Amino acid sequence: MVAPAGSHREVAVLAGGCFWGIEGVYEHVKGVSDVTSGFAGMQARGATYDKVSTGTTGNAEAVRIVFDPHQVSYSELLRIFFAVAHDPTEVDRQGPDVGTQYRSAIFPQSPAQAKVARAYIAQLQKAHVFKRPIATRIESGGFVAAEAYHQDFMRKNPNYPYIVFNDRPKVAALKQQFPNYWRG
Repeated sequence: MVAPAGSHREVAVLAGGCFWGIEGVYEHVKGVSDVTSGFAGMQARGATYDKVSTGTTGNAEAVRIVFDPHQVSYSELLRIFFAVAHDPTEVDRQGPDVGTQYRSAIFPQSPAQAKVARAYIAQLQKAHVFKRPIATRIESGGFVAAEAYHQDFMRKNPNYPYIVFNDRPKVAALKQQFPNYWRG
């Protein structure tokens, strides 16, 4: 869903492994007003963590990002996604999390976003930015929020071992690599 004209808000939906870390990164990006952990895909309606965790629903753990395109563009959100939020070369996994529900995917919310995403991936591939091929898929489908205990998990549980090992380094990388977009 793209916010109405004049509202200065748009929506991006990105999947890159466990949604806790992706949410944690984008909560620190200037121009982002809301990040919601959830599930995206063709069967998103009615998705729950228990169902999606089976890897049989076709859904991916994802985040819904509400942002002001006058402060941070969709292109910049994608730069952050590919540079620090996850490893776009891993197929159906991210770090210790394995399964199609942890795939790297972009769910464009408009034809313009789809065009930008395709062009950006092509640019990265042509420049051989990564040693392995980019596995990120461009997909369609709905989004549904995850259960309440998943929301703001990183902020509420900063010392949780999974967060310390897998996700806090992503936030540190955001601060170092994108200081102009950093919001503490």
